[in-house]
Amino acid sequence: MRLIAPSILAANFNRLGEDIEMINRSEADFVHCDIMDGVFVPNISFGIPVVQAVHNISQKPLDVHLMIVNPEKYIEDFYRAGASIITVHSEACPHLHRVIQQIKSFGIRASVCLNPHTPVALLEDIIEELDMVLLMSVNPGFGGQKFIENTYRKATSLKELILKRNSLALIEVDGGVNLEVGQKLYDFGVDILVAGSFVFNSENPIETIAKLKRL
Repeated sequence: MRLIAPSILAANFNRLGEDIEMINRSEADFVHCDIMDGVFVPNISFGIPVVQAVHNISQKPLDVHLMIVNPEKYIEDFYRAGASIITVHSEACPHLHRVIQQIKSFGIRASVCLNPHTPVALLEDIIEELDMVLLMSVNPGFGGQKFIENTYRKATSLKELILKRNSLALIEVDGGVNLEVGQKLYDFGVDILVAGSFVFNSENPIETIAKLKRL
């Protein structure tokens, strides 16, 4: 499966509506929304009102990544703002199973993110419950970082776990994605590529999305 989720963290917020319309016209499959609180990660991005505004324009499902502490407090708010997928960090959820069930109670897809240092093995007891796993291939908090090579090994381990447990979870990777990295990730079993700077800083974002899609 080759799915693309442009990250609007790299969009031009002076003309965010135009960038969402561009994604609508493209072959992208999702709009990736990075929510940062300045506590769990060292940056602040945007919150519920922006997600709601994007939802009002977007023709693509919203893939909402919560890089925040206590995400369980905001699950319903982001669902009502239009999220189709909600991703929480395993590192931020001491009661991860409970949070996953909370997300699913709203009839949307539930996903867990692993930071670069977090081993795939931590998902062994919950992988059957997940619709997606997001592997961070950079340290979360800022766009435009260099891809961490160990992500290829993690993707392999995660794919093996998914197949072993007959899980239906898709694998998504976020951080440092370009055409070369994207091709390798697809080869290692990744299903969804998140691309921010590589898409929005390109001369022709629609064409760049198409190239990622057709790797």
